[in-house]
Amino acid sequence: MKKSLFAMAAILGLALTSCSSDDNNKNTNNSSFVLKVDDLKGEIKDGTVTLDPTQTYTLTGGLVVKGGATLVIPAGTVIKSSATAEATSLYIAVERNAKININGTAAKPVVMTSGKATPAQSDWGGLIIAGNGKVNTGDNGTSEVGGLSYGGNDNADSSGNINFLKISYTGSKYTAEKEYNGVSFFGVGSGTVVSDIYTFESGDDGIEFFGGAVNASNLTIINSYDDSLDFADGWQGTATNVYIKGVSKAGVEGSTNAKDPSGAVPMTNAKVTNISIVKGGATFLADEKAINYKEGGGKQTYTNVYVADGMPAALTKLSADAGVTANLAAGNFTITNYTFGASVTDLTGPKLSGTSTGNLGAGNGAELPTWANWTK
Repeated sequence: MKKSLFAMAAILGLALTSCSSDDNNKNTNNSSFVLKVDDLKGEIKDGTVTLDPTQTYTLTGGLVVKGGATLVIPAGTVIKSSATAEATSLYIAVERNAKININGTAAKPVVMTSGKATPAQSDWGGLIIAGNGKVNTGDNGTSEVGGLSYGGNDNADSSGNINFLKISYTGSKYTAEKEYNGVSFFGVGSGTVVSDIYTFESGDDGIEFFGGAVNASNLTIINSYDDSLDFADGWQGTATNVYIKGVSKAGVEGSTNAKDPSGAVPMTNAKVTNISIVKGGATFLADEKAINYKEGGGKQTYTNVYVADGMPAALTKLSADAGVTANLAAGNFTITNYTFGASVTDLTGPKLSGTSTGNLGAGNGAELPTWANWTK
């Protein structure tokens, strides 16, 4: 009997040792992907991979969710970029027909950030999502970073969900024209649920939409070193509750199509509701104004807008192309209900209507709105 007990104990000990050694190198759920906590990279080609919120993952290269696969990131999960790998090699990408489910909560957001001891903008790439939505640059474009194909004819396409995501120190650069944003949506459809994103210290744009029809709400974009919110290429979506602070170029840059600003279809039709734009400290110049209406412009509808004192005198920067000229004449650039700080004196460009004082934009004027308190 004693021999049997000793044998059973030995077998149990071996099993526990085996489980322990596999914690950092294991298959997850029904996927063939081998998940390594301290070496997160590679292609998730099948099934579902769910990260462990009790672990802190180190992103050591590109992590790509291939078509047909799903990545689930539970509330409270932390992903840090490698402190030593090339910054442009560090990103998370989701292909067409793949899904990412970022399931953060206000109390336990998902965190994606730099792993360097002294973090700074451009320490790593960012999050890139591609979908089957309509894009006026063609059905099979290639994302400027990540090399993902995107675009199609399904504006209701779903790439999963993003809820309560803190993403910081992104925006690494290949060249001045090829660089990551905090979060990039390429042809992402309205079936994708996007709410409560906080971007901080992005070396390029905070959040950018390239076509598609995804809607987003509760966006807090702090310290972006190009534009804060950007959309182009026929985006048909909405952005509701947007708080912007730390503006290097434009608070919002919106366009239709760089190569065909007058004729590309679908024309951008963007609706932005409840937005505050605050210049930030002296290092932030906002030299492309609160709104840069460029490259065709398209239809841009802003409702409940607060532009803080300290922003440049001109409210907008306006491109001189024929598409912008035509859309301005047609009244396709509108702002309804607004408060502009005393420094903003040149209101050329948009058609203004509604209440001209007292509007608090994202909810609290120049201060952080209550819906964004979770970002503190």
